[in-house]
Amino acid sequence: MNGVLVKAVLASSPDYDRLFESLSWPGESWPRPERVEALTALIEGLGPLLADSSSAEKSRRIRDNVESVVWIQCLPLLSRISIEAGDGAPCRESTAAACRLLSACVRLCDRAVAGRVALSVLPALRLSEDELPGPERLSVEVASEVMAALIPSLTDDDHLILATLSSALSCIKTLPDALVSKVTVRLLLSLLDGCSGVRLRSSLKLVLEELCSWHCAQRTAVVTERALLCLTALSDHLLLKAELPPSSCVPDPRLSLHFWRIVQDGLTHRDSISRKRALYLLKRCVALSEEEQVDCETLFRWAPNRSELLREFWEDYALVMETLEENQVHVVRPVLNRIDTLIQTTVNDSQGVGLLHPSWLLCVYQRMFHSENKSLMREGVCHLLELQILQQPAIALTFSQFIVGPFMNVLSETSLFQRSAGQSVGDCPELAAKLQGFMVAFFSSLPSEHRGSVLLKMIQQLSSKYWCAVPLLFLSQALSKLPPSPLLEIDGLTALREVLRCTMITHQVMLRGAAQCFLLSSALCLTNVRAVTLDDVFSFLMHFHVEESLCRGTNIWNQLCVWLSDNESSRSIQVSECDSSWILTVSVSQFLCFSGQIERLPDSKEADRLARAILLCVDMEKSQCGTKISSTLESLLFPLMDTLSRVSTNIYMPVRKSDKSLQLLLRLLQLGETAGCQHVGEDVMVVIKKQIFEVVDLIQEFILRRLCGELQELFDVERAELYLAVLKQLVLMYSSPQHRSKIQQNDFPKLIKHSLSVLQEPSQQVSRAVAMASLATVCELLELEVINMQTETCYALKELNEYFYSPLSQSQALLGNFNKRLLKPDRAAQGPLLQDWGCIAAKLIRDQWICLSFLIKDLGIPEICRAPDTLKAALSCSVDALALLPSDLVLPVLTFMQAVLPQVKEEMLCVEAVTVSWELVQGLSNNANDFWPALKGFISMVFHHKLLELTHTQALTFAATLKQTATELIELSQSKSGVFGLLLQHCCQTWLPEGRGCGDQTDTVFSSVFSYINILTEACVYGPVFRRDQRLIQDVQTYVEQLGEDPAGNVIVTSDDRDEQLPRICALTLLSRLDSSNRQHERLIEELVMALLKKDNEISKSKVRYYSNSLQHRVKNRVWQTLLLLLPKLREEFVASLLNHVFEAGFCSNQASVKYLIEWMMILILIRYPQHIDNFWTCFSMDHEKTKTSVCTFLSVLVHLNTIMPHLKEKAVQLRKALDIILQYCFNHNFSVRLYALLALKRVWNLAEIQAEEGADSLRELSTVIEACLNQAEAMQSTGNANKNWIRIQEHFFFGAFHPVRDYSVETIFYTFPSLSDLADDEWIPTWKFEKLAHFPESLRFPLKNPSPDLSQLQPGDWIQQDKGTEERWAEVQKKITPWRLGIQEQEPELQLVPPQRAARLGKLHGALLVVASLIDKPTNLGGLCRTCEIFGASALVLDSLRHVSDKHFQSLSVSSELWLPLLEVKPVELTDFLQLKKSEGYCIVGAEQTANSQSLQDYHFPEKTLLLLGNEREGIPANLLQMLDVCVEIPQQGVIRSLNVHVSAALLIWEYTRQHLVSSSTEVSSRN
Repeated sequence: MNGVLVKAVLASSPDYDRLFESLSWPGESWPRPERVEALTALIEGLGPLLADSSSAEKSRRIRDNVESVVWIQCLPLLSRISIEAGDGAPCRESTAAACRLLSACVRLCDRAVAGRVALSVLPALRLSEDELPGPERLSVEVASEVMAALIPSLTDDDHLILATLSSALSCIKTLPDALVSKVTVRLLLSLLDGCSGVRLRSSLKLVLEELCSWHCAQRTAVVTERALLCLTALSDHLLLKAELPPSSCVPDPRLSLHFWRIVQDGLTHRDSISRKRALYLLKRCVALSEEEQVDCETLFRWAPNRSELLREFWEDYALVMETLEENQVHVVRPVLNRIDTLIQTTVNDSQGVGLLHPSWLLCVYQRMFHSENKSLMREGVCHLLELQILQQPAIALTFSQFIVGPFMNVLSETSLFQRSAGQSVGDCPELAAKLQGFMVAFFSSLPSEHRGSVLLKMIQQLSSKYWCAVPLLFLSQALSKLPPSPLLEIDGLTALREVLRCTMITHQVMLRGAAQCFLLSSALCLTNVRAVTLDDVFSFLMHFHVEESLCRGTNIWNQLCVWLSDNESSRSIQVSECDSSWILTVSVSQFLCFSGQIERLPDSKEADRLARAILLCVDMEKSQCGTKISSTLESLLFPLMDTLSRVSTNIYMPVRKSDKSLQLLLRLLQLGETAGCQHVGEDVMVVIKKQIFEVVDLIQEFILRRLCGELQELFDVERAELYLAVLKQLVLMYSSPQHRSKIQQNDFPKLIKHSLSVLQEPSQQVSRAVAMASLATVCELLELEVINMQTETCYALKELNEYFYSPLSQSQALLGNFNKRLLKPDRAAQGPLLQDWGCIAAKLIRDQWICLSFLIKDLGIPEICRAPDTLKAALSCSVDALALLPSDLVLPVLTFMQAVLPQVKEEMLCVEAVTVSWELVQGLSNNANDFWPALKGFISMVFHHKLLELTHTQALTFAATLKQTATELIELSQSKSGVFGLLLQHCCQTWLPEGRGCGDQTDTVFSSVFSYINILTEACVYGPVFRRDQRLIQDVQTYVEQLGEDPAGNVIVTSDDRDEQLPRICALTLLSRLDSSNRQHERLIEELVMALLKKDNEISKSKVRYYSNSLQHRVKNRVWQTLLLLLPKLREEFVASLLNHVFEAGFCSNQASVKYLIEWMMILILIRYPQHIDNFWTCFSMDHEKTKTSVCTFLSVLVHLNTIMPHLKEKAVQLRKALDIILQYCFNHNFSVRLYALLALKRVWNLAEIQAEEGADSLRELSTVIEACLNQAEAMQSTGNANKNWIRIQEHFFFGAFHPVRDYSVETIFYTFPSLSDLADDEWIPTWKFEKLAHFPESLRFPLKNPSPDLSQLQPGDWIQQDKGTEERWAEVQKKITPWRLGIQEQEPELQLVPPQRAARLGKLHGALLVVASLIDKPTNLGGLCRTCEIFGASALVLDSLRHVSDKHFQSLSVSSELWLPLLEVKPVELTDFLQLKKSEGYCIVGAEQTANSQSLQDYHFPEKTLLLLGNEREGIPANLLQMLDVCVEIPQQGVIRSLNVHVSAALLIWEYTRQHLVSSSTEVSSRN
C-alpha cells in the first residue's frame, strides 16, 4: 500500500524538495514511528527514479536531500532515543523505524556516507559502564541496531568490517550481562550474514580464535558463559558441512582443543542456560561429524569406521546430561546405567583406539556433584568409587586432578555419609566403606612417580578449607588403609600438621580423636623416613593431643614406638651415627641451658615435646630389650635429676633453668600416667618415680620457699601455677602411706598460715593471688584425702574459715572477704603482662570459692560468725560471683551453692540463685568442655532432695521455678543430647536410691516425685526425632565407639553417657523397682498410668499427620510399652477402671507396632482378670462407623484365645460366643477384616475341636456350617495376592511364634517387638543397656531376657504390605529428539499468511501479539494453542508446517479456530532469520523459558508489539535461539515439578498479555470520555 501511495505522490508532485521538507521534522523533536515510516517509504520510492533519472542535477539534489536526512534527521533522532528513552516499546519501535530509514538512505547515497556514519557510531560500542550516551554518542543498544542496518552497505570496506567485528568482540568482554546477548548477537549475525567467501572465513576464524584465547587466558564462569553465547549464535555458520576443499572452508571448531574446553566447562557450568548451550554445540558437532564422516582427533574424537558406535555413544551421553538437569531422583536413576555404557566406550576397543577422552566422563560426574539433590550427588560419588577403569594407570593419572579437586570438594558434604537402607546403628556407612577400597585401588593404579604428589595435594586440600567432622574422619580412615609406601616428605608432614592445627579444632572430641589416630597411622605408613629427621617427627607429633589421641599405652602409641624402633635400627630416619637416647640426653641438657628472657615463664611446648620424646624412646627400647630400662632412663634423665638436686641449694641457679626443669618434670609425670592407661608400662613409671623420689624433698623445699614470699611480680603468677601443679602432682604420686613425705605433716599448715597472713594484711596484689592459689590447692588435696588432716592443719583451716566469714562490721552480717578482688597494678610497671590481668583476677575469685566449697562441707560456718543472716549473705555472694566469673570458672561456686541453698529460708533469693545459675549454664551450651561439668553441678544444686521436698504451700514461687527449670531442661535436650539423661539419673537416684532402707526420711524424699510426675511421664515417652544431620553425628559416634581401642579416644576420653534412650531406661528402671505393696509406690504407678493414657488419647484425637516412625507414632509406642511393663504391678480394681481406656485405644487408628502392643495388653488383662471377658465381647457390638477396620484389633485377640481359655469359666459358652462373633466378619466387604476373621475362625475352631474331644459336644451342630465356611473362605484366598496374604498372616510373628505369656519380658517389649514391627532402629532398646544400670531388678515375674529364642530369629515383616514389584533401576527411557534433525523439507522462502477475510467480515479484531509455535511438534498441543490464540485475539500463530491443520488430533482440540486465525508457516531452520526480521520491525521477542535472568509473569509488562516464542515440549527453546530473545518470562510455581505443559504455559502468557492490554485499552477509552 505504501509503495502505491508513494508512486502516486511522486507522479503528481515532482517537487522533491517540498516533499522532503513536509515529511521531515525539527532536529530536536521526536517524531512518531508512522512519520519516520512515511519518510522511509518516500526515500525507498526515489530509488527507481534515481536509476532512471536523465538529469544529473536532479539526481544530485535528491542525493543531497537524502544525505541531509541521515545527518539532520536520523542520527539526532537516534541520539535522543539513546538519552531519553528506556527499554520500552516506544523506544524499540522508534529505533527500528529510524534504522530502516537510515538503511534506505545510505543505499541511495555515496558509498562513503555509510562508512562515515559507521565511523561515527563505532566508538559507542566501546562505551564503558561509567560513561553515559550524549548528543554526539549513541547508547550501546542503539549503536548495535544502527551498525546492523549499515552492514549491508559496508560489504566492500574490509577495514570497517574488521573494525565492526573487533567492536563486537570487545562488547562480549565488557558489556553488562543484560546487554551482551542483545548487542553482540545482533552485530555478529548481521555481520556474518553480509559476508561470504574469504571474508566470511577470515571473520569466523578471528571470532573463534579470539573467543578461545580469551577463555584460555581467563577460564572463569563468566568467560565460559559469554563464549558459549557467541558460539551458539554462530553455530549455523561455524558448523556447516564442508562442500569445498579444506583450504576454502570455514574454520572447523571441532579441531580446536580450546573450543572443546569451552564446551566441557559449559557442561558443568552452574548456569542451566550455559549447560544447555554447551550440550547444543556438542550435538551439532556430533551431527556434523556423522554427516561428513571425517577423522577428528582432539578432546572430541571421531572415526568414520566407528561411526555407528560413536553415534550411539554420544546419544547416550547427551541423554545422561539432559536427564541430570532433573532434580527428581526417580527420573534420573533409569539413565544412570548409561554411564556404564560411557565407561565401556572410554576403555580402548579391540583396535587399540580410545574412542572417548576421559575428560567427558569427568563432566558427567562433576555435573552430578553439582546437583541440588543430595541423593543424586550421592549416586554420583558411589558410582565413581566403584569405577573399575581407574585401575588403568593412564586413566587414573587423567582422573587425579579431578580426584584432588571436585571429588574432594563433594566429599566434604556430610550428608553423603548417611547410613544406607538395611544398615544398623554403628555400621560403617556404605560410602565410607567404598571410599576405603577406592583409595587403595586408586593409589595402587597411579604411576609410582605421581603417587606422592597426588597424595600431597589431597592432604593440602584437607587443610585448604573447613571440613566437618564426619567427612574428615572417614577420609582420614581411608588414608590410613593405604599400603605402606614412602610417599610423604617434610612438606607432607607440614600439610598434615595444618590439618591438625586448623581443620579439626571445633570437631566433637570423640570424632576428632579418632581422626587424629587415623592421620597419625597414615603418616607412619606413608612417610619417606629418609627425607625427614627425628626432630621433624617429634615436632609433628606435638600436634596430637594427649587427651584425645596420642596417649601413652594406647594402640597408636605402641604403633608409633614400633615404627621408631624399626626405622632407628635400620638407620632410616636422618639422624647422626649415635642412637636416639644419646641425642635426647643432649637435647635435655640443651633444653635446661639458660636462654631467653628471665622474667617470663618459658613456653611449655618445648618441655612437652621433650617429655613425649623421652617416653617414646624409653618405650621403644623397652620393646627391644625387654624390661631392663633403668640404665636408659638414668642416662636420659641425668641432666634433669642433676638440676633438680641443686634447685633448692644452689642460690645462683638461674630462675629460668629451675622453671624449665620443673616444666619437664611435670610433663613427664602427666604424660607418663594418663587416665585409662595406668596399667600400661608401669615399670617405666616406677623407675621414674624412684629417681624423682631421691630429690622430692629438695623440690618441695624449693617450691615452699618460693611460694612463701619470693613471688612478688606480675609475671610470677603463672610461675606459681607451675609450682602448685608440680606440688599437687608429687603429692598425688606419693600419696601411699609408705611414701608420704614430711611436707604433709609440717609444711602444709605452714603454707596455710603464711597464705592466710598474706590475705589478712595489706600486701601486694600478686602475693594475694599466689596465696589464694596455694590455699585452693591445699583444699583440693584435702578433699581428695591424699594428705592427712593433722591437728595443726585443722587449726589452720579453722582460721581460714573464720577469715572468710568475718563480717565487715559488728553491726552487719555482710561478708567482706567473699569475692575479694585484686586492684589493677600500674600500667607503666609491667605493661605487656597486663593483658592477662583479667584472667588472674578471675582465678583469684575462683580459688576463693574452691576453698569455700571445701570448708562449708568439712567445717561448716564458724560458730563465732553464725549470725541469722550469714547463710543468706553467703548465698547472695555466690550469686554475685556467678556474674563476676567467666562461665568456665563457676563450678566451685555451684558446689558451694549446693550445700548452702537448702539451708536458706529467703525464697526470692533462692529463686534468683536458681535463675542466674540456669542462665549461665544455658550460655555454655555451645562449649562442651565447660557445659557438662557446669550442668552436672547445676542439677545437683537445684534438684537437691531437700529442695525437691518443698511443696507449693511451703515455697510457691520456688517450687514453680524448679518446675519451669525442669521443663526448660527437657526443651534443651531436644537440641542437645544427654541433658535430660543427666536430670533423670539424678532424680531417680534421689527418689529411690540404691540399697535404700525404710523410714520416714526415705518416704519423705520419695513423696517429692508426685510434685514432678511430669518429668517421669516425659521420661517414659522421651526420645526426640532428630534431624538427619544430628542423627548422622550420633551414628558415627556409635561407629567410632565400636571400633574398640584402635581410636585412642575410646580409651582416653571420659565419655558421658549421651544416649538419648537413657532417660527412658532410667525411668523404666525406677518403675520396675517400685513395690506395689507400698502405698506411695502404688499411687505413683496409678497416676503415671493415667497420665500416659491421657497422652495417648491426646495424640489419637489430634489432627497432626500420624505416619510410620513419626514422633506421634513413637510416643504412642512408648506409652504402651510402659503400660505393658507396669501391668503386673496394677491392682485389680485399678485395671477394671482403665479397661475401657484400653478398649477405646483399640478402636483408634494405630500403626502396626502400637496395635500389637494394645492387643498384647488386652490378652494379658483377660488372662489375669478373666472376669472382664464380657466387657470384651461388648466391643464387637459397638458402632464405630468411622473405624470399621479397627475390629481387626479385637479379632487379633481372639486368635490368641487359646491362652485365655484356660482361665475362663463356662468354656463352651465362651467358645460359642467367639464363633458367633467371628462368623459375622468372615464375609465382610473389607479384605483385611475378612482375613483376620478367617484366621481367628481357624484358630478358635481348632480350640473347639479340642474341647469336643474332651467331651464338650455342644458345638458339634456347628461343625458342618463352620467347616463349610472355612473351606469356602479358604477357596476365596486360593489365588493371586489374596493367597500370598493368607500365607503371610499365618506366618506373621504375632500369630505364629509369639506367645503372650511366655514371651513377656523386657527384651520382647523394648527390642524384639519394635524390630519386628518396622520401627526405626533407634527405637530398639537392647537388653545390655538395662544391664548397664546395676540396680535394674530382674525377677521370674518380669525377666530381662526372653527365655525362648523363637522371636529373635524372625525377620521383620507384615502381611499387609503390598507386593512390591522389583524396581527396574536401569530401565530403558525415551530418547530426546535433536531439534535440528527433525524431518525438514526444502521449502519456499516466502511466508504465506492465511487470509483473514472471514474474521474481518464478522468484525473480529486482532491484537499485535504474534505467537510462534514452530518448535512444537505435537498436534494436540498445537490444536489447543490455536484455539487459545483465536479466543484471545492473537494477530497470528506461526507453525512449522500448515499440514498440522489437517491432522485429526489438531482438529479435535482446535474446534475450527484455524478458520478464524491467521496462520503462518516458518520452519525451525528459518526461525533465526524470521526473528531477526521481526526484531527489525520493532517486535519485542519474548521467550517462555526458565533462566537465571528470567522475569516473573506477574511482574512483567508486555509491549504491544510482542512476539511470543514457545519452546519444544522436551527441549524447550534451543540454545541457538535463546540469545535472540529480548526477555525470558517464567510462570511462578509452588510445586516440585519443574514445568507445565507447553500449551498451558502459552495460555497463561497469552491471557496475561490480553489482560494487560484490555486494561490499558479500557483506561484509554475512559480517559477520552
